[in-house]
Amino acid sequence: MAHHYPLALAWTGNTLDGTYTRDATVTNPGKHPLSVSSAPEFAGDTARWNPEELLGSALATCHMLTFLALCAKAKVEIVGYEDHAEAILDTVDKISRVTQVHLRPVIRVTRGTSMAKVVELFEKAHKYCFVANSVTCEAVLEPRVVEV
Repeated sequence: MAHHYPLALAWTGNTLDGTYTRDATVTNPGKHPLSVSSAPEFAGDTARWNPEELLGSALATCHMLTFLALCAKAKVEIVGYEDHAEAILDTVDKISRVTQVHLRPVIRVTRGTSMAKVVELFEKAHKYCFVANSVTCEAVLEPRVVEV
């Protein structure tokens, strides 16, 4: 069964102005508006989310949620997760694209938890993460599991 996630993207300006704004707003009824722009390297506003960051955050969030679901199903206790993800935009064969997204979470577990099982479930989550299955860039998984 297909699920639909509509949104609205609104921009106003004048592209004949050499310094036209790259700022726009994404909205969805019942949610806070999301201020977006291009990356600062492309004349965007650093205070707004850019597409590269949004793609990286979508992949990081989907992977985390998939991982947590697998851990819950396997009865593996996770008590904290903090990712330090990074999307890499590069130009290959004259085409710019996000070539990699690095996921570097610190995963907090209780004493006695099998670190190997946590890493196994983290890597397995990539197979089931629908955002990862929707993009062509490489996802580089670099988890660090720590006992608390």
